[in-house]
Amino acid sequence: MTATRRLAVVSGGLSQPSSTRMLADRLAKATVEALGERSIEVDVTTVELRDHARDLTSMMLTGFASPALEATIDAVTGADGLIVVSPVFSASYSGLFKSFFDVIDPASLEQMPVLLGATAGTPRHSLVIEHALRPLFAYLRAEPVATGVFAATDDWGSEAGGELAARIERAARQLASRVEASDRAGANDDPWGFANAAAGLGGFQPS
Repeated sequence: MTATRRLAVVSGGLSQPSSTRMLADRLAKATVEALGERSIEVDVTTVELRDHARDLTSMMLTGFASPALEATIDAVTGADGLIVVSPVFSASYSGLFKSFFDVIDPASLEQMPVLLGATAGTPRHSLVIEHALRPLFAYLRAEPVATGVFAATDDWGSEAGGELAARIERAARQLASRVEASDRAGANDDPWGFANAAAGLGGFQPS
């Protein structure tokens, strides 16, 4: 019998189209292909945080999620694996990206396999995954894979494209391996499991 896994993809890009979404899509495609080689079907949910900016602000002010934001939180916390990509602002992840993970109950991401990605205009920000994103998801008790994928503007050119593709494939295979071995699927179907622990509540409480 073919196994099925749920993959959530969170893109923090603000423009449309954006290099952040482009990287998120390529990471998701490579992960789906790597899981397909293991005879695992994948249900992919892609989240554009720009579509939830107003609802995130409202939730941070009131503590209550809109139905659309609640469904998005459920999709992310109820996944078997997670891909996150943020643009770099002021040498770190964007405020919109951080706001989304501020309103999620930290316990709901425990043991979540995560592939970390970031985009920027210059390679000078290439360490943002290690000094900003990885500590954030360590705090959330998620389990980021060893390879993060950073893409600067020049990485999308033909000369550097092969190097970026290699990093994407390596990271995707690491995530696929973790997702295949993950036991979160059972918790996802448990009414007291990960997804329901976070539904509409979040980790942020207004004061």
